[in-house]
Amino acid sequence: MMAVLMVVLIASMVVAIVVGSVGITPSLIMHVLLQKLGIATDGVPTRAEQIIIWEIRVPRALLAATVGASLAVSGAAIQALVKNSIADPYILGVSSGASVGATAVILVGAFSFLGIYALPLAAFFGALIAVSMVFMLARVDGRTSVMRLLLAGIAVSMVFSAVTNFMLMMSKSQGGIQAVMQWMLGSLAGAKWSNSVIPLLVFVVVFSLLWLSYRQLNALLLGEETAMTMGFSVEKFRLYIIVLVSLLTGVAVSVSGSIGFVGLIIPHVVRMMIGSNYKWVLPLSALLGAIFIVWADIVARLAIAPEEMPIGIITALCGGPFFIWMLRRQRYHFGEGD
Repeated sequence: MMAVLMVVLIASMVVAIVVGSVGITPSLIMHVLLQKLGIATDGVPTRAEQIIIWEIRVPRALLAATVGASLAVSGAAIQALVKNSIADPYILGVSSGASVGATAVILVGAFSFLGIYALPLAAFFGALIAVSMVFMLARVDGRTSVMRLLLAGIAVSMVFSAVTNFMLMMSKSQGGIQAVMQWMLGSLAGAKWSNSVIPLLVFVVVFSLLWLSYRQLNALLLGEETAMTMGFSVEKFRLYIIVLVSLLTGVAVSVSGSIGFVGLIIPHVVRMMIGSNYKWVLPLSALLGAIFIVWADIVARLAIAPEEMPIGIITALCGGPFFIWMLRRQRYHFGEGD
């Protein structure tokens, strides 16, 4: 299944590069890629074609795959953490926290001394603060209730959204306000190599750390008592996962904006296909999430061409009905139960 999904992902990224107002063929893509690798080819793409393929469409396809994989893996980790399949980084306030950080950078110029790292770092710290507040509010008598977690997520999200709206209201920069609004709707239009490499590197590192912890994630599905008998500290591991998920989600949304429901839909679909073993749930979620966002971006570019629809609308149209369907199911199981 992983091999099939890898092939589908590569094919989807090729389609994403081909689709656009300027006609591009797969052979032309191959010529440009080989030239960038220093391999001589018979074809000679024009300078304009090289710029369109290498500077615009390849970074965008790569960023779409990275963001999709990051959000899906974050969702899978959060769901193991709270032992509930309707949990999602966005539901737990990660997105609203990252929005505050990103808005502060765009409108106020916070962390400007960090240059290109200002936006991802601000989004990460905002996400980390928000999700930490949610978990502290939801934990009573040493236990975390799923209902309290979801309610705390809603409350914290509303507070952080109010802070974002206040900054927008007080801002005098019309261009900054427009940039923030576009960011909040979700878009990959600003993709370029300079903002695609950092999310990819963060994904590789965080995914590797999460995958190496798949046994602990599996243990959490069996309950805290069972996990403690395996000899690791549940509280320390919970904090470890929160930091990793906040970093991964914060960096992803800092370059793509608020793209919801990916972390909810994809891990659930994967578990329906192969079960709850996180040794396979994590890599398959990454591949399926990457494919989903690549195609969502394709649809966003074609739906109202020549204008571009915010990608967050596409994912919401897919995720909203899916979430309702999950809530309406009479019974569903995840680990020991929900």
